[in-house]
Amino acid sequence: MNPLIGWGLTVLGTAVGYQFFGWRGVALAVSVMVFWLLLQFSKAMRTMRTATQNPVGRVPSAVMLHAKLAKGQRLMEVLLRTRSLGDKVTELPAGADEAWRWADESGSSVVVYLRQGRVTDWTLHRPEASEPTPPLADAAAPSP
Repeated sequence: MNPLIGWGLTVLGTAVGYQFFGWRGVALAVSVMVFWLLLQFSKAMRTMRTATQNPVGRVPSAVMLHAKLAKGQRLMEVLLRTRSLGDKVTELPAGADEAWRWADESGSSVVVYLRQGRVTDWTLHRPEASEPTPPLADAAAPSP
């Protein structure tokens, strides 16, 4: 949500509360604001608790993470998807404030670039195939 909309609704709710219920309406508006802030804090703490219980920088599938990312997502949304804290990447492209990497067991990894806490870009890195896998034997063929 845009912060200006949030602050506008806060001021509007407080003004409407005061207009109809006086100081009790202002107290109700402040109580609703505090409750909303506590919900946001609780969500952030739950996300961080889940992320700290898993290995750093590991995801079940880097390809699936790559498919579910979208520009503008907040870092907290990415942490909810990965259920893991990412590895910090030091080399940053122009326009990125920070970058984090998640990898899976196959060696594939996703690097997510953020600016002001929002996803701006991401790249998928897949390992090179060193040698082709041999074809499987036909199960229907009789053995000699």
